[in-house]
Amino acid sequence: MTRIGLIGAGYIATWHADALRATPGTRVAAICDVSETAARGMAEACGAQPFTSVEALIESGTCDAVHILTPPHLHKPLALQCLAAGLHVLVEKPVAESAHDTRQITAAAEAAGKRFHAGHNFLGLPGYQRLKAMMTDGTLGRVSAAEISYALPLSPLRSGPFNLWLLRDPRNLLLEVGPHLVAFAVDLFGPPEVVFAEATKPVMLPGDDPRPQAFRFLARAGGVDITFTVSLVETQDDRSVTLRGSSARARLDFASDVLVVERENSSDLVVNPLRKQLDLARQHLREGLRNAWVQGKSLNRKGPYALSFRGMNAALYGDLNAPQDARFSGQTAVAVMQVIDDALALLPAETLRAKAPAVQTRAPRPTAMVIGGTGFIGRALTRRLVADGHDVRVLSRGRHGPFPDLPDRVETAAVSLYDLDALTQAMQGIDVVFNLAKSMDKTWSDALINDVGVAARIGMACEQAGVKRLVYTGTIASYDMSDRGTTITEDTAFADDMTDRNLYARSKAECERQLMKLHKQRGLPLTIARPGIVVGHGGPLQHWGIGRWHGAGAVRIWGPGDNILPFVLIDDVVDGLVRMAARPSAVGHSFNLVGEPMLSARGYFDAIHKALGVRIRVDSGNLTAFYLSDAVKYGLKKYALHKSGLVRPSRADWQSRAHFSPFANDKPKAMLDWRPEADRGAFVDSAIRNANLIGM
Repeated sequence: MTRIGLIGAGYIATWHADALRATPGTRVAAICDVSETAARGMAEACGAQPFTSVEALIESGTCDAVHILTPPHLHKPLALQCLAAGLHVLVEKPVAESAHDTRQITAAAEAAGKRFHAGHNFLGLPGYQRLKAMMTDGTLGRVSAAEISYALPLSPLRSGPFNLWLLRDPRNLLLEVGPHLVAFAVDLFGPPEVVFAEATKPVMLPGDDPRPQAFRFLARAGGVDITFTVSLVETQDDRSVTLRGSSARARLDFASDVLVVERENSSDLVVNPLRKQLDLARQHLREGLRNAWVQGKSLNRKGPYALSFRGMNAALYGDLNAPQDARFSGQTAVAVMQVIDDALALLPAETLRAKAPAVQTRAPRPTAMVIGGTGFIGRALTRRLVADGHDVRVLSRGRHGPFPDLPDRVETAAVSLYDLDALTQAMQGIDVVFNLAKSMDKTWSDALINDVGVAARIGMACEQAGVKRLVYTGTIASYDMSDRGTTITEDTAFADDMTDRNLYARSKAECERQLMKLHKQRGLPLTIARPGIVVGHGGPLQHWGIGRWHGAGAVRIWGPGDNILPFVLIDDVVDGLVRMAARPSAVGHSFNLVGEPMLSARGYFDAIHKALGVRIRVDSGNLTAFYLSDAVKYGLKKYALHKSGLVRPSRADWQSRAHFSPFANDKPKAMLDWRPEADRGAFVDSAIRNANLIGM
């Protein structure tokens, strides 16, 4: 049994953990993360030991190997540390920030006599194995050209968060995505020689710092011309490998694990095209039925992405004494990273030059604090506060914030929201605190810790620091919005029993209840805001408050989509928050920041078509069908998979997603003199035409 530790407990770690649990001969023995809460939560789910430092994990002797799943700039030092300690290592892609660093990891593995695996998981996909076999056995004939594409929207480029590693430097975008594509080419044809590269479709990050949203580079390997394409704008999903041979053309959709081969037949000119299309139709039907059977039989635990990790793990841990699988070896990792380096070297220097931060001339003297200041609302609020003459302290997980152009006015502080003393210290000298933080938990017990507990702790810190006003941002999602005949005002109460509501709605309502208790019992100077569906520049195209998205080109809206939705412009929300902080009369009150009645869901997408020339496929969502599907999933998870902490589905909860109940915004207009945009043309300009929804 190979005991494996996961270093990093973020999103990708769950995929590694699930795949390892399904891999014979392996066991997840340890979870390591600087966040004790994250480490402990995942460790409990995996039956593993939690650690908050790599040193402690190594000293414990609990692991034979580790998977390094941290941000890429930490990969090399962690890999060298673990190899020196006698552990095998798998490093997520990109395995390092350059080929030079990758060579150092490879050399360290050889010196230690341990394995260094590159996390090129898509090479373990079943469909890719079939594609490679077809090329090897001559089914495709002599392959002359390959097109390898990764076209998938990357919303953080347009709507944040902007403090991610991949946005810190223009080259990081290709380092992040490129290894997926190049690994296919290296495995199929050997190391390619790059002959051309370009980066296009720049988008401006905050502070007018440009980032390319598309890359294209051409290479040759083994007589094969290879085109690599990366597109991160709002685009039709196309993650594929296409091989063009003398006998056939094969296309692997590696996101869906669908392999289709187009070939000629010997029929005459009339029947030939019919047979060709029937053959393609038969293949598509076969692939669709196979995937549906695999995923249905496994209760959706064997989707393509999950299968890619399982295939990779099977190749790595079948026998650690056998020769290393070349697909995941250090030598292959070096070849992959060298191609990325070569492509970057051919790009103009100005394309890869991040804008230097503005020079600081004085230290900020903050009187306002924004918790969650790197998010959509938080970024706009921070800039509005600065425009109004305030210096701002932004609390974030790291010290990189989306305000490089405001070094004199904004400081970003990394303060744990679980540390009352640290929060209180950070609030010294602060007059107003805006709490925009939220957590997206999967169980109610986690929500009580990460959302409700955090909100209450921030409230207590405000008390201890003598903050004059706390503005807490809840959500209109906490209301029951299922009745078209009920107009919602601030006097509309939340349900007494919210156990059948989605966790976000229930958790936010409980946060409000606990904070209002602090206000009534201990005088916490609290005001509560509940924004509607916030739209405008910096917001996403694929807004889940409107419907369930299937890529950038299709959405199933919640319900029929004929009722007016509670849209509100980002600038109007920010204006409301500022007014709430400034008015003494607002203490102890809540305000629904919902704009004037403007557009239905269908009206919104019609406006996108008219303003941008972009037609998105819009289908009505049957809320009863959503509810029944949710109920079936609930039953399977609870009784077949024996999962705990699940939310019991309710029809009212699904109907509330359609926002059937209209809202009245009389209270913020009367008490705050708030005036949301009332002109439809101006609203469409701000929400759609000038919002950079598509990224180009």
